[in-house]
Amino acid sequence: MFDQDEFMAVLSRFARLLPTPYDVGAALDELVDGVTAVLGLLGCGVSLQCEGRLQFVTAAAEVVGEMERCQEEAGVGPCQYAFDRGEPIAVADVRTRSDLWPDYAEKAREHGIAAVAGIPMQLADEKIGALDLYACEPREWADREIAAAQIFADMATGYIVNSNKLRQHEQLNAQLQAALDSRIVIEQAKGIIAHARSTTPDEAFRLIRGHARSNQAPVRSVAKAIVEVGLRV
Repeated sequence: MFDQDEFMAVLSRFARLLPTPYDVGAALDELVDGVTAVLGLLGCGVSLQCEGRLQFVTAAAEVVGEMERCQEEAGVGPCQYAFDRGEPIAVADVRTRSDLWPDYAEKAREHGIAAVAGIPMQLADEKIGALDLYACEPREWADREIAAAQIFADMATGYIVNSNKLRQHEQLNAQLQAALDSRIVIEQAKGIIAHARSTTPDEAFRLIRGHARSNQAPVRSVAKAIVEVGLRV
């Protein structure tokens, strides 16, 4: 079942993907498509943590999406198991394991799915989600199959975490730049009012701030009006 050549090819595609501008959707699509090809599966699905619960994100086949939605609604299944415990779970034939997840097992029977596995997606103590594997026939999951799926899940997890950190860094930079821009326009406004009123910059700022309070407007907005449209206070 394990395709060594495809495994190397998918690793290569992931390696080329990681340095590119971040697109989490593309990384997850590569994850489910790659694992499906490497392990010869019916398909894979990914669910990620959002607002305290797992939510289905993407799947390599429509029937897999149906199984992922079943897990999302019931809150049980291999995905939830792997996410909660931080370890993989592999079931040779879920249809015979109604003791595990009765509703999920029934849904598997309806869709002709037998073997399932859940792979955690986490980085250190930070839980991100889980990857699910699906096969039509009963299957004794080999250790190297689960290990390969875990490698891909770990790579995708690192990609997602780094993407979040990049966005946070960009947001912080934007906030710092906005604060700097605000300070510059306020200093310009202080100079204009100080010159117009023949007073000190400190007194000019007091006048600007007083006008802002009286009109329930941000100080920066008043300063911008002074600089750009000639407002005088």
